[in-house]
Amino acid sequence: MTAPDWPLRTDRLLLRPFEADDLDALHAIHSDEAVVRWLYNDPRTLNETRELLERKIAGAALHAEGDWLGAAVTLRDTGELVGDLSLFWASETHRQGELGFVVHPLHQGRGYATEASRPMLAFAFEELGLHRVVGRLEPRNTGSARVLEKLGMRREAHLVENEWVKGEWQSELVYALLAREWRGGSAGTRADDRRY
Repeated sequence: MTAPDWPLRTDRLLLRPFEADDLDALHAIHSDEAVVRWLYNDPRTLNETRELLERKIAGAALHAEGDWLGAAVTLRDTGELVGDLSLFWASETHRQGELGFVVHPLHQGRGYATEASRPMLAFAFEELGLHRVVGRLEPRNTGSARVLEKLGMRREAHLVENEWVKGEWQSELVYALLAREWRGGSAGTRADDRRY
């Protein structure tokens, strides 16, 4: 079992495991049409969010490849849940992972996804020992693309109309960051400047 040394702190945020009391705030995020526009799922019902929360509570640590690690992104000053951050352990052999995030629309555009992702990447590379972490998104999701670029990820692929999603052919951008790039400080901030 591998888990971050919860909670993870940044200047403005606290990342912690999900809790049962997060249901309403998580539902406000995952039931919003704008939030899920570029995800595979439609807006979630309350029962669907409850099932998601159960999986996220169970995902406070990684046990084996194929596991998702979930972090509730909260404001340090108020404790308000503003985002949902995930790290997927895609391959133990190839030391691969995938980063994912959603932020409540009322809190988008403030840099929270970028700020929250840095300590998760630190965990991925420095604790879990991953070699490569990717971020995948629909090209029209320009906000998420900016986050990945701010994190120092490079765009590696543009797959054109590779998936049928929500009644249309959608394309996919793949961004990636290597452990040596993270250690070298190309990840949007120097390694010794990170605060958590």
